[in-house]
Amino acid sequence: MEKVILLMFMLAVSAPLWAQHTARSFEWKNSADGESVVYAYLPASSQATGRAVVDCPGGGYTHLSMQKEGTDWAEYFNKQGIAYFVLKYRMPHGDRNIPLSDAYHAMKTVRDSAAVWNINPSDVGIMGFSAGGHLASTVSTHADFPVRPNFSILFYPVISMDEKVTHKGSVNGFLGSGKTNPDLVRAFSNDKQVSSHATPPAIILLANDDQAVYPPTNGVAYYTAMRGKGNQAALYVYPEGGHGFGFTPSFPYHQQMLDDLSTWLRTLPAPQKDAIRVACIGNSITFGSCIDMNDVLGYPAQLQKLLGRGYFVRNFGIGASCMASTSDKPYMKLRAWKDAKDFNPNLVVIKLGTNDSKPQNWNPDDYRKTYQTMIDTLKSLPAHPKIYLAYPIKAFKVQWGINDSTIVNGVIPIIQKLAKKNKLPVIDLHAVITDPNLIVADGIHPNAKGAAVIAKAVEEAIKK
Repeated sequence: MEKVILLMFMLAVSAPLWAQHTARSFEWKNSADGESVVYAYLPASSQATGRAVVDCPGGGYTHLSMQKEGTDWAEYFNKQGIAYFVLKYRMPHGDRNIPLSDAYHAMKTVRDSAAVWNINPSDVGIMGFSAGGHLASTVSTHADFPVRPNFSILFYPVISMDEKVTHKGSVNGFLGSGKTNPDLVRAFSNDKQVSSHATPPAIILLANDDQAVYPPTNGVAYYTAMRGKGNQAALYVYPEGGHGFGFTPSFPYHQQMLDDLSTWLRTLPAPQKDAIRVACIGNSITFGSCIDMNDVLGYPAQLQKLLGRGYFVRNFGIGASCMASTSDKPYMKLRAWKDAKDFNPNLVVIKLGTNDSKPQNWNPDDYRKTYQTMIDTLKSLPAHPKIYLAYPIKAFKVQWGINDSTIVNGVIPIIQKLAKKNKLPVIDLHAVITDPNLIVADGIHPNAKGAAVIAKAVEEAIKK
């Protein structure tokens, strides 16, 4: 009897650390051939924050470091109430679509199962180490909206696919013979694929003495691209530790690294599970051109702060875009339009017309028809959103063909008629920006203070 008790005690103390805060663990086959598997670790429902992380271990696209870059992290995340999923993805052997399809399917499964697993589908991130960091950053920059993560955690990531400045083995595994194709190399060098508002916030963690994946052309390059696009990003470079430290207590900065990541996660904003989704559709004024860090200071970002966590605001603005299908950049032919529809918003703010006022773009008939098509398409979305039509802001000077005369006498009257016909509310942004000090030198784009005025006007309309 004493031996049985002793054995039970030994099994208890030798149980994996993740068991301390993991209420449930299980796995599922993630590919038709059963080779891709996802290992799930869920915190107690009473402790769950709704946040989730899908992890991609590294291994140079030839194998996977499933422990220190995978399962060893379960306790860390579950202790914080974060659901954690370790993806065993299949090796590409030159076919990049194999691991990508595994990652996409894992993201989709987690989001589709959100209600059952106490997960907020708008707070699902991806994590990756080394080559897994390349996979994670590829998902972050290439995935369609439904499977695109809400944030990225990248440890000493492979970012470039140029074998002259990155890990050659990862290039060989991911691209195979395609590594000699410069277009393909650029397409999957993910620092070249970062886009404003679409690429999710990221934290990059690496050691300065990494000899396997050169930081300046990989992790640091991704941070630089994120900052250059005005996206939220953080970069932590530890003095030493080499490559592949993962969850290793012997790493000299292990506890500091965990604290840094915990702080970043704790301060990363997330909407409530049942947040009202707000899509801001527009041109460069919505996008936030001429505003540094427009992902923080552009009008949609400032609107998010005003509305609070009960709303989830997304910026779908694209520079130089127009409403008319006959224009030089029709909005409804852009990826942002597809993303906006996939977002399935509850509220939509449309602010398009500034670039339509250019002589080469102004086509009143097509502007009206295309605008009506956009309204009809949005109305047919599953969420049946409430739609607000915003007048373009005042053009303080003629610039690039944009002129206030066409906006006042052509664009705004059409919007008025469409609003009346469709019984939709109007937001008169033309009237709220009257001070030239709220506009940058080009006379067209608002500065951060001007964006704040726009955000306030939109917030008041939404809460009216």
